[in-house]
Amino acid sequence: QVQLVESGGGLVQPGGSLRLSCLASGNAFSNYFMGWYRQTLGNQRELVATITRASITNYADSVKGRFTISRDNAKNTVYLQMNSLKPEDTAVYFCHARPMGSIYNYWGQGTQVTVSS
Repeated sequence: QVQLVESGGGLVQPGGSLRLSCLASGNAFSNYFMGWYRQTLGNQRELVATITRASITNYADSVKGRFTISRDNAKNTVYLQMNSLKPEDTAVYFCHARPMGSIYNYWGQGTQVTVSS
């Protein structure tokens, strides 16, 4: 069982920045495939960014060049640095984890990001 706790969401003006954090439980974090997803009301959850055990990253086209995913294995934490935020980035952001060799996917409770003037 992996528990994920997100933090760092909030209200920001267009063009601003936020950094989301996701703290994971367990002592095998370095072997977790991690990612960030987001969801708006009435829509499916969509991929934002992922990072492998080897820190290879992947991004949705809509956030490339603006968002950066990173991980700190010593702190069991994955980050999402979001710059040049747009109103269309408004969503609940969820942290995702899948341990190596596991068929299970784990999700955090979500953190709200609102981009508005």
